[in-house]
Amino acid sequence: MSQMAISAHTARRALGTGAVAFTAALVLAACSSGGGGQSKSPSSSAAQATGSGTRVTVTETEYGLKLSRASFTPGTYTFVADNAGHITHALSIDGPGVEDARTKNIQGGEMAPLTVTLKKGSYDLYCPVPGHKALGMDKHIQVG
Repeated sequence: MSQMAISAHTARRALGTGAVAFTAALVLAACSSGGGGQSKSPSSSAAQATGSGTRVTVTETEYGLKLSRASFTPGTYTFVADNAGHITHALSIDGPGVEDARTKNIQGGEMAPLTVTLKKGSYDLYCPVPGHKALGMDKHIQVG
C-alpha cells in the first residue's frame, strides 16, 4: 500500500472515530439535561434553586423524617423535602410565627423546598398527608 493510501485510510479512520465520540457526547448531553424525555422530578430543579437561608434536607420515607442537622439557631432556613419513599409525602412546619407552612405533595424521588424564618422556640415538622404524622412522620426541633 502506498504512503498516500495509508494516510488517507488513517484520516478516514480518525474521522470515523471522532464522529462516533461526538455522537455519543450529544446523546449523553441530551439524556442528562432531560432534552426531549420526561424529567424524573419536575420539582427537583426548583428544589435546587432554593430561596435564601440555611439549607436543611428532610429525607422522608415510609414512615419517618430524617433531618440533615440537629441544632438550630434563629434565622431563615430552606427545608428541602426529599421524598426517598415510594408513596406521596409533603412537609409542613408549625411553631412560633410559622403556622402550617407546607410544601406541595411530592411523589417518590421528588423534592420540594420550603423557606421559613424560625424564631426561638419549639417547632413541629411533619408530613401533612392524612395519617402519616400518626405513623411516625413527625419531628420536633428546638430553636435557640
